[in-house]
Amino acid sequence: MIDFSEACRRTTAVLNNVRDDQLDAPTPCAEMPLRALVAHVGGLAVAFAAAARKDLGPLTDAPPEEGGDLEPDWRSAYPANLAELAKAWREPDAWAGMTRAGGVDLPGDVAGAVALSEVVIHGWDVARASGQPYDVDAATAEACLAHLAQFEPSGTEGLFGPAITVSEDAPAIDRIAGRSGRDPAWTAG
Repeated sequence: MIDFSEACRRTTAVLNNVRDDQLDAPTPCAEMPLRALVAHVGGLAVAFAAAARKDLGPLTDAPPEEGGDLEPDWRSAYPANLAELAKAWREPDAWAGMTRAGGVDLPGDVAGAVALSEVVIHGWDVARASGQPYDVDAATAEACLAHLAQFEPSGTEGLFGPAITVSEDAPAIDRIAGRSGRDPAWTAG
């Protein structure tokens, strides 16, 4: 089991500091402006919490909408979604057996690793797009890097672009960003 609490707390802090005038800013996800990326974070939190609870159905049967609209109450709803995500993955049953996320059946432990990496990577994306710092604790970094090491450095269609080479002594968050196909030096400006 991996504790999501710190990653969800850090991503929530970033969301809380996104200004309205930044919502149309570009992001490291070239196809998504910041508003769409924030909506994606809110949606993936709900979907992966459902996956943890094995609450299979509409939330787990399709990938979160990319480019979706922000919920009117996103400033309170998305932090609550992230808190619920962390809570759901604290349950040992979340990590056992099979579940579904994005319409794909997968073992609970794999879904947990995917969910944590999504929170961290997209938390970093939002932070970069809005000019904020983002970092990870050692346990989260280790889990994310282990998960990302399973993917081909040349990229994985629908998940990650080609990995960006980052020095092994670079900060963990830079190595996570690079391994997920993001340039750690990316800025909105």
